[in-house]
Amino acid sequence: MNQSEIRDLLNELYEKYNKPDFIEADPISIPHSFKRKEDIEISGFLTALLSWGQRKQIVKNASGLMKLMDCSPYQFVTNASKSELMHLNKFYYRTFKSEDLLFVVKALRKMYSSNGGLENFLSSAYKKSGDIKSVLVCLFDFFHSVPHQERSIKHIANVSKGSSAKRLNMFLRWMVRNDNRGVDFGLWKNIAVSDLFIPLDVHSGSTARELNLLKRKQNDWNAVEELTSKLRKFDVNDPVKYDFALFGAGINSTR
Repeated sequence: MNQSEIRDLLNELYEKYNKPDFIEADPISIPHSFKRKEDIEISGFLTALLSWGQRKQIVKNASGLMKLMDCSPYQFVTNASKSELMHLNKFYYRTFKSEDLLFVVKALRKMYSSNGGLENFLSSAYKKSGDIKSVLVCLFDFFHSVPHQERSIKHIANVSKGSSAKRLNMFLRWMVRNDNRGVDFGLWKNIAVSDLFIPLDVHSGSTARELNLLKRKQNDWNAVEELTSKLRKFDVNDPVKYDFALFGAGINSTR
């Protein structure tokens, strides 16, 4: 296939998968259950951190986490008492344990009390650098500055060490990309959609390699930059829209 044919195929797959009925079983369904901006972004961030493994299990456990937070994640993160925080001791998902969750919640509390919240923190970092990689470095450094166990910080992607940051890039796609189809939220207006990077995982990576859009074998940050640069040639203003095409085709090919 030549580049024009690949672009046409990706656009066709984008039209097929970028619709609400595809996301009913997707982790993005969790933040879609909220109306308040802060609830959407906090539930989205926490859900994104849990997003590895089977989508059904991700949604089940993220939904359970929201219930532990009384279905009010912003109120819980910013105001939960010590005894209320102990409710989180019931939570675990794969290697994400209750102590990891408590660390993330305490870091988010600091971010909302001292830095104006997720949007303000990340948008301010973006304004200074104009570069999403630098934004992700700032986010890691912030979490690293909060007292933590070594095991807990591993749940925050470190792009400085080559992480693909799939879950964080996915979260940014949810918050930044302006989608008029009821999928992505487009809540954050101060980060350019054109600067976002593809959330690279085993499914999207497999499809990209089959289409010769990705040569690198490892799913690391270099692969993210390589693939995103190719996708920008197809749509310079919205390259990560092809996440729907690559992921959707990849996950359905494994069924």
